Amino acid sequence: MTTEIQGRAVHLAGIRERAEAEMERVGIDAAFIERLVDTFYGRIQAHPRLGPVFDGRLAGRWPDHMEKMKRFWSSVAFKNGAYGGKPVQAHVGVEGIAPELFPEWLALFSETLGDIAPSDEAKTWFMATAERIAKSLTLSLFYNPALDDPARKTE
Repeated sequence: MTTEIQGRAVHLAGIRERAEAEMERVGIDAAFIERLVDTFYGRIQAHPRLGPVFDGRLAGRWPDHMEKMKRFWSSVAFKNGAYGGKPVQAHVGVEGIAPELFPEWLALFSETLGDIAPSDEAKTWFMATAERIAKSLTLSLFYNPALDDPARKTE
């Protein structure tokens, strides 16, 4: 059992080291993660459609959310386990959340990366990751498999 646990720890350390090396190669560090989160969520708050949805959920709790998002993106980029939350559950029941807001969220994220990403590779990596996250959340929150039932479709 101890050997298995040690093997897993070595494996996880290797994943973390490779992620850190990749992020360093494209110019990503902890300071960039902070700047990305601060800049992006500042823009979210000012956005005419996204701002009210986020503020409805986070009013009075923005500083906590910002720290959580810094841990989230650090965990995603560096594979360091800094975030241990449940993103889908955190978005369930958010008043005003709708599938059509996710493309706006992605567009704002892309604009932010275009303004501050240290390299094209960093922008590409973060956008691909954000697109996967948006797709996952959209499917988790709004997908109804019954709507894809071939028996319900008319020709």
